[in-house]
Amino acid sequence: MRLVSFGFLGVLFGVVLAKAEVISWFRIQEMFRFQSFHMYGIIMSAIITLAILFAISKKVGLKTPSSINLKYPVKKMGWKNYLFGGVIFGIGWAFTGACPGPLFVLVGEGYAIFLVVIMMAVFGTFTYGIIRDKLPH
Repeated sequence: MRLVSFGFLGVLFGVVLAKAEVISWFRIQEMFRFQSFHMYGIIMSAIITLAILFAISKKVGLKTPSSINLKYPVKKMGWKNYLFGGVIFGIGWAFTGACPGPLFVLVGEGYAIFLVVIMMAVFGTFTYGIIRDKLPH
């Protein structure tokens, strides 16, 4: 039953992304050319919403469904790692014209070519898992 509810929430989230035009190549292009506030507004509202939800979850001591306390470890910020990862992320975004988040929404909208992008994203994640210990973290 939980899988059905998660599936329903996923479909609902996909509909919201599609209706908000987050999956639109033209909206993404407008963002990168600084021609429209649309995508920046969506990204900023998501960041603000998550910050509020994290603060609330810390305050009330939210637990996982299996009653484990949520932990929020402080991560060391290394600008080189984020710069390198951000460049790779940006190149992939520029080549595909799509953020990785709504890839499944794009497939659901009928753009089957994004199945190739999903396969490459999985391949990249798998490759990172193999070479992670060899990278300078």
